[in-house]
Order: sequence, then structure tokens, then C-alpha cells
Amino acid sequence: MIFVNTETIAGKRIVEHMGIVQGATIRTKDLENKLTAFVKSLEGGEISNYTDMMYDTRKEAFERMVLEADKLGADGIVNIRMATASVVAGAAEIIYYGTAVKLE
Repeated sequence: MIFVNTETIAGKRIVEHMGIVQGATIRTKDLENKLTAFVKSLEGGEISNYTDMMYDTRKEAFERMVLEADKLGADGIVNIRMATASVVAGAAEIIYYGTAVKLE
């Protein structure tokens, strides 16, 4: 499957738009991450636990979007976008969405 954040796929012809697909997940900070963040706020620097958690969260949301497209029999996803929002204090939602397409 081909993934792009553009409306077309270079060198390919889109023959069918199969609809919007999305993948989302919501994560909260656990106690270990909260303690690490507190310590880092005192000394400064990257909060690598949060970086890792958000990387994993984005990956999970992206994979869920791909699964939706795969169920439709898509060959690719175009116009991929990602959004994030704070749901409640300490919880973030990550969502990927795009248009599933069939290629010639």
C-alpha cells in the first residue's frame, strides 16, 4: 500500500476513491511518566518517556488507519493528515485520516 500526503501518487493513476479512512487512539500519562516529567521540569531537557509514548501513539493511530483502508481493498491512501487534541487533563488523542484509493 502506498501512503502520501498529496492528492495524487506520482506515476500512478487513481481509478477509484473509496472513502475516508481514519485511525485514532487516546493515551494518558502514567505515574512513571508524570514523575519523570516532574524531575525533567526541574532540571530541563527532553522528556524521553513522553517522546516515546507519543511516537508509539502516532504509530498505533497510523496503523489503525491502514487497517481500515486494507479492509476496503485499497491500494493506497492519499491526502493523509494527522491531528492531535487534548481530550481531558493528561490525555491526548491522535488521529490520522486520508482517502483510501484504488490504483490502476
